[in-house]
Amino acid sequence: MGTTQLETVPEPKYWHLKTVLVDALDSEFTVGEILPNERELAARFGVARATLRQALEQLELEGRLQRRRGVGTTVAPPRMGVSVDPTQGEWPGVGGETWRTVGCVEAAAPAAVAAILGTDGDQLVHTVRRERMMHGQPVATELLYVPPASVPDLPGDLTPAAHAPAVLRELQMLPLAGEDRSVELGSARAEDAKQLDRLPGAPVLVVTTRYVSAGQVAAVAVATYRADTCRLTFGGTGPEIALAAS
Repeated sequence: MGTTQLETVPEPKYWHLKTVLVDALDSEFTVGEILPNERELAARFGVARATLRQALEQLELEGRLQRRRGVGTTVAPPRMGVSVDPTQGEWPGVGGETWRTVGCVEAAAPAAVAAILGTDGDQLVHTVRRERMMHGQPVATELLYVPPASVPDLPGDLTPAAHAPAVLRELQMLPLAGEDRSVELGSARAEDAKQLDRLPGAPVLVVTTRYVSAGQVAAVAVATYRADTCRLTFGGTGPEIALAAS
């Protein structure tokens, strides 16, 4: 049998360097320690800075490194498990959640969200911003999109401070038929990166949740989790599922 094309492709230089860097992280550095700058690391390992940067980006994606504003690249602590189980028939904002409501505005939803909601692309929807805290640090930021049709009895003269609580309260009046979630890898937008103390473009895990009532999608939540510190878990009784490489 002949050799396939895949078998003849050499291992990328940055991938081999990543393995070497992992050994160095395990033997020479401690959690929180700042790595030497790129010029010093490139000289030490005899590689181009572009190759080094690719390896560092991969290690950040895998949760071994963190890039911090004004600090540099540090060795990351082990990821914490963050449950994203369905809430068993509860709307956002109900019960002892780890989420904190930040505010609410009326704005057009992104095209992908509008398609899920079945709204026009330029229709204004109630957009509630929330953040999730664990162990005193932000691990996720979320935008909850609620079309006016889902909360028809919402008062029209709400103050900014009362807007989000009123939307959540009206949403909770609906019978929740079910919810489902999808997860994908993404890059942090500027606003999310600021809230999560990350750099724009840093790897994140994006969890999209559809809330269904009376046979229709009544709300959509898009939560952005730090990929370097979070290990998303599903199922309280089953095995833990790591959605980011560790």
